[in-house]
Amino acid sequence: MMSNVLITGGAGFIGSNLALKLIDKGYEVTILDNLSPQIHSENPDNSYTYNTIKGKVNFIKGDVGKINDWRKALINIDAVIHLAAETGTGQSMYEIDKYVATNIGGTAKLLEILTNEEHHVKKIIVAASRAVYGEGKFKCEEHGIVYPTSRIDEDMVKGDFEVKCPICGKTVKMLPTDELSELHPTSVYGFTKQAQEQLCMVVGKSIGIPVVAYRFQNVYGPGQSLKNPYTGILSIFSTRIKNGNDINIFEDGLETRDFVYIDDITDAVILGIEKEAANYHTFNVGSGEKIDVLTVANTLKEKYGANIEINVSGNYRLGDIRHNLGDLKLIHELLGYEPKVSFKQGISNFVDWVEQQEVEVDNYEASIEEMKKKGLYK
Repeated sequence: MMSNVLITGGAGFIGSNLALKLIDKGYEVTILDNLSPQIHSENPDNSYTYNTIKGKVNFIKGDVGKINDWRKALINIDAVIHLAAETGTGQSMYEIDKYVATNIGGTAKLLEILTNEEHHVKKIIVAASRAVYGEGKFKCEEHGIVYPTSRIDEDMVKGDFEVKCPICGKTVKMLPTDELSELHPTSVYGFTKQAQEQLCMVVGKSIGIPVVAYRFQNVYGPGQSLKNPYTGILSIFSTRIKNGNDINIFEDGLETRDFVYIDDITDAVILGIEKEAANYHTFNVGSGEKIDVLTVANTLKEKYGANIEINVSGNYRLGDIRHNLGDLKLIHELLGYEPKVSFKQGISNFVDWVEQQEVEVDNYEASIEEMKKKGLYK
């Protein structure tokens, strides 16, 4: 029994929900978190997720980029659940040093300690991302299974947003992306998550500490930051709507995502802690459903009863992918994972939660202006 668990980034959306579930199961939980203002606001006492775990865990305010903070947090820890990361795909394309330093450098500091110093750690769970796949797995009528790289600017500026075969250039059909698919990250964020995952696997095997990596799809649910304009499309749209602002849909609105509810994510992580069958494996964690972005926007507008416009603009961001759907066969076969919450139920739960929160300042337009200045938003 690994009773003492460290969650990095544990005051955030996934970490706080996971911490509460682990406490209910009898685990002792330590959290290392820097309470980033982008997520928690300048005053963490106003942070919903921080307040849910405050007083219930051993909380250490610290940074994964500082090795002494790691040393303090790792005392008597049996399992590390490494969630702390910079997570905005668009933001990663111009805050490159920050993303590399946190996501790769912070992970390297953990592994440095585990390799060279005394500790009690028996397992590492690392939050990877479906972003490592880039566009993912597709089928070309002529060339079969292909793994396209980034879509090109000259197609997208003409309104052609579909993914093309890297051999013949014809439009291809999306398939669920499995864990053996080629890795083609299309953003700095995706690259850092690939490096983070592979670092943990390589070092974990070399020092005999089992590693479990989870390639999360698009996670959503109660507790997702309504302050952060860089990540979480349901939260971004909700904050726009609650401020009475119109929604700008990128591309043609038919781009799809695998939206997985927070409870399914936390259940999967706990399976990884408790099942030896998970050791040294990488798993997709998703919902089994693909939902297009226009449907998300229209559903939120309806549920909030909002009088706002939804504009399909044809704008696009470099680094974004077109479609994604995780293949869940491996996690089902080895761990018995089954997503329990449908998108229909999950989005209702999320909206009910948002309705109980204070309306946050909408910083979306400022984030778009930043990307425009860098030539990343067209």
